[in-house]
Amino acid sequence: MDLDVGYVCAHCDCYAPLGATICPRCARALGFDEPGPTIPPARFSVAPPPEPEELIEADPLPSLDHVLEPTFPTLGEAAPAPRSEPAAPPVGPHKIPLRFVPTEALMDQARSYVCKKCYSPVPQGHKFCGRCGEPVPREVLGAQTIMFSKMLEPGKAKLVLIKGEGFQSDPSDETAYLLGGRQHPCGRTQGDILFEHDPWVSPLHATFFYRDDGKLVIRDEASLNGVFVRVRAPMPIQPGDTFLAGEQVFRLETTPRPSDGNDAEGTQFYSSPKRVSPFRVVQILRNGILATQVCARESSLTVGREGCDMNFPNDPYMSTRHARVELTAQGGFVLLDTGSKNGTYLSIRGERELNHGDYLFIGRELLRVDISA
Repeated sequence: MDLDVGYVCAHCDCYAPLGATICPRCARALGFDEPGPTIPPARFSVAPPPEPEELIEADPLPSLDHVLEPTFPTLGEAAPAPRSEPAAPPVGPHKIPLRFVPTEALMDQARSYVCKKCYSPVPQGHKFCGRCGEPVPREVLGAQTIMFSKMLEPGKAKLVLIKGEGFQSDPSDETAYLLGGRQHPCGRTQGDILFEHDPWVSPLHATFFYRDDGKLVIRDEASLNGVFVRVRAPMPIQPGDTFLAGEQVFRLETTPRPSDGNDAEGTQFYSSPKRVSPFRVVQILRNGILATQVCARESSLTVGREGCDMNFPNDPYMSTRHARVELTAQGGFVLLDTGSKNGTYLSIRGERELNHGDYLFIGRELLRVDISA
């Protein structure tokens, strides 16, 4: 590319050719001695040509007197007389050559990954750049977005898969489900959102849908293992409800009544004395087998790894003091998360409204709700 070297007036920004002493527009003096604003240093410097004697001694050549050599004034030196040739036009904005002008084809390619080495578009699914052979990062290969509409409208939600059966626990990977339609069934074999590798998910487990006011709601479709939503604040809980803490499943029950007394024939039966308690919490194992059962001594019962009423020291996902069930003054019950790291999850009854940032379990799939502004 040809470059025009010259002066730019410090007062009117007018261009003047090299060797000019007066601005052609405002007639002010040009040169390095002319006062003006501080000019930032140039990105490159041009070294002055060597003296003619050095040229002749180093490499004798035919006479070059007919060649016009440019002269560069130095600090404190007067500029030479202006040339007779006409002034060059001002240097304007550089135009992008036609072959570099973006087109619709480039816009379509921009949807793919762009190589960090040669900046070439790499189509989705390719593991290497087709131009330089640079491998595509793992986080780009593992990320996928399942679209249920052409565009995620404002107020619509996205479900981000955090962990689950057959899920690679790479923090850079992200599998998301965009809920752009009116409703989206979810299950192991039926619906828009499928978790085929999770045996804890029912064939049709739940349905995500939007109400008329735009609120996102999840409905339990009579699933076998239920839908669990993370507890943010004290949540009402009823006898028969289940909740998750760590990797354990619990159920709230009322304290059983004493079983001793007289039978129909008047025979007296005795049983172990039962402490007066407002409720009890039962641990549930696989296939519905009941394990540890603890009755509340006072008006609350704590669950955690150690120092609680129900302790699970071998559960790596259980916090020291994980959750607590309390009896309210009105005779009801509430479930509280006592600052656990992995959260406490309560099963829903029928339907439950979801908000931005909610976490929920469907089977063993942990999902996060992200609602666009």
